[in-house]
Amino acid sequence: MKERRNTKKITIGTVKIGGDAPIAVQSMCSTDTHDTEACLMQTRALAASGCDIVRLAVPDMAAAKTFAFLKEHEIRVPLVADIHFDYRIALEAAACGADKIRINPGNIGEDAHVRAVVDACRTHHLPIRIGVNSGSLEKHILAKYGAPTAEALVESALYHVSLLEKFDFTDIVISIKASTVGEMICANRLLAEKCAYPLHLGVTEAGTAHMGTIKSAVGIGSLLCDGIGDTIRVSLTDDPVEEVREAHNILRALELEETGINLVSCPTCGRTQIPLIAMVKEFEARMDAGEIRTDRKLRVAMMGCVVNGPGEAREADLGIAGGKDEAVLFRHGEIVKKVPAKDAVNALIAAINEA
Repeated sequence: MKERRNTKKITIGTVKIGGDAPIAVQSMCSTDTHDTEACLMQTRALAASGCDIVRLAVPDMAAAKTFAFLKEHEIRVPLVADIHFDYRIALEAAACGADKIRINPGNIGEDAHVRAVVDACRTHHLPIRIGVNSGSLEKHILAKYGAPTAEALVESALYHVSLLEKFDFTDIVISIKASTVGEMICANRLLAEKCAYPLHLGVTEAGTAHMGTIKSAVGIGSLLCDGIGDTIRVSLTDDPVEEVREAHNILRALELEETGINLVSCPTCGRTQIPLIAMVKEFEARMDAGEIRTDRKLRVAMMGCVVNGPGEAREADLGIAGGKDEAVLFRHGEIVKKVPAKDAVNALIAAINEA
C-alpha cells in the first residue's frame, strides 16, 4: 500500500476530508427531497449505519428548504446539496443549512452566477464538490477526444475547478466517476497527478448490491492502495444503508478504518470438522445486530482447522480454529482454551467484548 497522497484538508460541517483525516464514507438519500419526513428517517438511518456525509438531490427551491427542516430536527451528519443547473437553488440550499454544495460551475451560466455561488459558499463556510462523469462532458471536450476518455474526464474536472479558482475559491472536492471500472481508475490516477484537492471516489451506475459491490471494491480499492482517495461512495441499486455497509467493508479489507472488526475466515476444506460456514454467518449476523463491540480496530479469524488457525492466522488479535467437534480459542497465535464447537461463536464474541 502506497503512502496516502497529501491533499488540501476540507471541512464539511463536523467532518474533515483530505490531508491526514480518515477516509469518509458517503451515501445519498433515495427519498423524494420534498418528503421531509422520509428524508429525515433515511438520513437518521444512514447516520446510524456509519455514514459520515449524506447527499440529497435538490431539483428546485422547495427541495432546498428540506435542509432547514433536517437541521431543525437535530441532524448532525453533514448534508450535501446536489444541484445541477440553477445557481439560485444553490444559494437557497446554502441559506437553508446545507454543509456542502455539489455543482459544476460550467453548467450554471455566466460568471456572475458562479461568483454568486462562490460568495454564498464563502459566507457560509461551505466547500464545493465538482462532479464529472462520462455522461456530463462538455461538447468541446468530447469533440476534442472523440469519447469520454480518462483524459477527457480530467480536463473537464479541471475546467470546472478553474472557474472557481478564478474567484479565489479553493475549498474544492473533485469527483470523477465512470461506469467502466478501468476508466474510473485511470482518470483518478491522472487527476491525482495534476492537483492537490481531495478526491471523492466511486464507480457510478455500478449496479446491484452484488455486482456493484464488486465493481466498487475493484475501483475504489485499487485507488486507495495507490494512496489516492479521501472520501468514498459505493453506488448501488439498493437501500443506501447497504452502500454504507459495503463502503466500510472495503475500508476494513484494506485496514484503513480506525475502528471495526476485520474478519478473516478460511474457505474450508476436507480437514474441517466444524460447521464453519454457518458459524461465520452467525458471527456476522450478531455483529450486524450490535452484539459485538466494534469500537476498536481488531482482526478476528475464524478458521476450519488448527493448520489454518493459530499458524496461518497468527496475525489475528483473536480467533477460533476447529478440531473434531471442538474449537480452540487463540490470541495472536497462542491457544487460550478449548471449547465445544457449539459454544465456539459465543466464546469468541465474549473474548472480543472483554478485550
